Amino acid sequence: MKQRIITAVIFGAILISLTLVGGIPFVILAYLFATIALYELLKMRKLKLLSFSGIISLFSLWFFLLPIKYSDILDLLHITKIEVLLMTALLLFAYMVATKNRFSYDDVAFSIMAILYIGMGFYYFIETREAGLVYIFYSLFIIWATDSGAYFTGRAMGKRKLWPDISPNKTIEGSIGGIVSAVIVSIPFGLFGDMDISLLMLGVVTIFLSVFGQIGDLVESALKRHYHVKDSGSILPGHGGVLDRFDSLIFVWPLIHFLNLL
Repeated sequence: MKQRIITAVIFGAILISLTLVGGIPFVILAYLFATIALYELLKMRKLKLLSFSGIISLFSLWFFLLPIKYSDILDLLHITKIEVLLMTALLLFAYMVATKNRFSYDDVAFSIMAILYIGMGFYYFIETREAGLVYIFYSLFIIWATDSGAYFTGRAMGKRKLWPDISPNKTIEGSIGGIVSAVIVSIPFGLFGDMDISLLMLGVVTIFLSVFGQIGDLVESALKRHYHVKDSGSILPGHGGVLDRFDSLIFVWPLIHFLNLL
């Protein structure tokens, strides 16, 4: 527990500091997190980042992450993000043939989905920060509250398993505790955060985001169970990998935009 707390404090301090700074340093941080997350995800399937397929996937991810304000780069190249992804698929299919199926069709599909999964989350991480500090901190704090609330409520009151086939330690009571914690934490943002939304509607949105944040957590748990790994990585002692820390937020950041919360 001590190591977990120390790591959380250091990680939180770095994340919050660079989030406050914004601009290029923040974008670099997002690219770093996304690169590590891709490495962790490919490693689950025993695919190497430092390989032809891994490098192609990484460059495709970097294109996918380009913020709207830097879209001139794509305009200069006369290419869209969808075209980059399609070209990536063609190159990976060619690589499948060149390796005589050592790099298989399933590996191609996994790599493309990894780019979309990681790219979608961290692209909207950048765009949420661009929309304003209040929105990025709102997203971070409600998910941290969901995680902490679920953990402590589950330990104190948890009896009924939430989804034992995927994550045997999570409980229904813990899940509800996480949602309640997220709603409580959202109240100051609604009152003082200059968000263009009523307090009641913010509470409804927070419940929705907290639920989907927990689904994002379960998605990564399902991946780890399928590929027989305990943690996505070990870069954060006591917390696992980057993907372990951002699994919920990867679902939440796109939804903030899809729900027109900004």
